[in-house]
Amino acid sequence: MRFSSLDQWLDWQISLHPKSVDLGLERVSLVWSQLTSHHEAFVITVAGTNGKGSSVAMLESILLNAGYRVGCFTSPHLVRYNERIKINGNEATDQAICEAFEAIEHCRDNISLTYFEFGALAALHLFEKARVEVMILEVGLGGRLDAVNIVDANAALITAIGIDHQDWLGNDREVIGREKAGIFRKDQLAVFSGNDMPESVRKASEQFGTKLLVSGEDYQLKSDGQQWSLMSDFGSRHALPIPAMRGKHQLENAAGVIALLLACREQLPVKAEALKTGLLQAQVMGRFQVLQNQQVLIVDVAHNPQSTRALAENLAKFVIRGKLRAIVGMLRDKDSLASLENLAPQVEQWFLVSTHGDRGLKAELLADNIQLIDPDAECLLFNTVSEAYNSVLQYAQEDDSILVTGSFHIAGEFLAEFG
Repeated sequence: MRFSSLDQWLDWQISLHPKSVDLGLERVSLVWSQLTSHHEAFVITVAGTNGKGSSVAMLESILLNAGYRVGCFTSPHLVRYNERIKINGNEATDQAICEAFEAIEHCRDNISLTYFEFGALAALHLFEKARVEVMILEVGLGGRLDAVNIVDANAALITAIGIDHQDWLGNDREVIGREKAGIFRKDQLAVFSGNDMPESVRKASEQFGTKLLVSGEDYQLKSDGQQWSLMSDFGSRHALPIPAMRGKHQLENAAGVIALLLACREQLPVKAEALKTGLLQAQVMGRFQVLQNQQVLIVDVAHNPQSTRALAENLAKFVIRGKLRAIVGMLRDKDSLASLENLAPQVEQWFLVSTHGDRGLKAELLADNIQLIDPDAECLLFNTVSEAYNSVLQYAQEDDSILVTGSFHIAGEFLAEFG
């Protein structure tokens, strides 16, 4: 084996390819064709700007409760790389992932692969070995040219679409929508679970010959705050529990998941009890995750204007008796000004952390943006999450709450050390 540890493999992969993102299917398809025999599994591919991870978690939980063998690939990870690849609810072991990487290395010849492409191929290889019945594949970036799109989806789910990853996808929701709709396949099902669907998604479904179901058009949800119902011409479900993951947007994500499963019930039957239990058990780290310490801690991976708006709505409904003090770090390619603007009315004190690497953003630049929003805002600057958290504890009173947000990197670093 080329390397004996997972960390060694991952470090090498980062240095192997000249670009961290290299959208296109030709290279990864060539390796995939050599890697393994392709068994029959029902494939659900999930794309979108926000809500992908939560939707994948709900799908996985429901299908496991229904008794299916399920393989689940997500990204990015928060604490451990192994989070990206799960089989029957269990993270793949270091050894299994290393063996998959070795198999990929044996097949790739001199074809260069990115870090993400290695991970996607490893997941598919392990799913084949485990003979899973359902694969749930989360798109990393875009959709049309993302590595998971080498596999034809039996059903596609697109969650909320916003402006993100502008360097690769552009600043136009119509263009972004078309890229995400690239996961559609002829004569297969697609569900759009977000609000305000770009017209490009509908046009793509017509071009692909895909059966598209749209939230608010083809299915509706109604909730009384205690339970909810989904109604449609293709089936209805009533007295569904509110998802364990908090927030109105999670109800919208859940509705998209239930709609997809209802529409696929001939190929993928799921009993009502599995739907209900799955919604109650589905959890994913860093999505309005509440931890109880001396103070209430809220960890959320919100990292763009759309997701911080949803976070602000959740915070408004959450009981915060004292002050809200926020640890925030963001990446350079995100709209930090608009993102922070959504949170500013609720945050009393900012503990700003520099992020590092090619996409890193200095805490000083975050502070400049906050000063534009509120010239009187109190901002403290730090190089690490650990430094910021230790400082927060010096200020926080017993009734205060602490928010950790701004990026997967910041949330993951906090959870790894303090979660």
